[in-house]
Amino acid sequence: MNFVKLGRFWCLTFIFAIGLSASQSSAQPAREFEPRVGQAGKDVVWVPTPDELVEKMLNLGSVTASDYLIDLGSGDGRTVITAAKRGARAHGIEYNPEMVELSKRNAASAGVSERASFAKEDLFESDFSKASVITMFLLPQINLKLRPKILDLKPGTRIVSNTFTMGEWREDGSDTLESECINWCTALLWIVPAKVAGTWNLPQGELTLQQNYQYISGTLKRGIDVTPIANGKLKGDQILFNVGGVVYAGQVSGDGIQGTLSSGGTWSATRGK
Repeated sequence: MNFVKLGRFWCLTFIFAIGLSASQSSAQPAREFEPRVGQAGKDVVWVPTPDELVEKMLNLGSVTASDYLIDLGSGDGRTVITAAKRGARAHGIEYNPEMVELSKRNAASAGVSERASFAKEDLFESDFSKASVITMFLLPQINLKLRPKILDLKPGTRIVSNTFTMGEWREDGSDTLESECINWCTALLWIVPAKVAGTWNLPQGELTLQQNYQYISGTLKRGIDVTPIANGKLKGDQILFNVGGVVYAGQVSGDGIQGTLSSGGTWSATRGK
């Protein structure tokens, strides 16, 4: 037996086996990203909103096929995808690029890719001014940081949060899961109010308004008579208040208001300069 040749044979066999193993290993597909509850993010850790609460949030926000929804911190895309299943156009803003790609795969699996989009963006630098509905599951301090930008949105824009509030800006509505629920059980709704603070000129007098988010107070001056207004509130661009037992209802449009009186007739006002 030629031991030299035999040694070469085993050496070549060993090298071939290593190469085959490496080839098989490289042929295996890379494992897809799987998010972990509590994993760190840029501003918050990731905790998914329960599917039941997602539905509750969309119901509270009256989301329909005519809406454009933006989800701030969209995670695995479930809120965006659920809105898209209702026929709405929906967009998710998410800082983690792996989450963005996961969301796109989830949307494709759900068959809603045409209506559901996702982008890797910083939510503090993003433009969400075109949204009719904004959803989020952030933290109170993040909500407060976003609040000035939200209040500058078009009046009537609906904001729906999982659990966390907007500080002293009181919610316009809420709903809670009826089933047994330990954490993340409540949906909160705000409707961006028109900005009406200041002086408004009426044919019959002068209306002075102070505004605290959606709540308003002030006076109506007619000649020498000054009457406080009561029960003043805004719902988007809809304004409502009571003066001396007469209910003023109207719609704010820029520097003008047009409305009706409970006593009959109409009223109008123009913002003072």
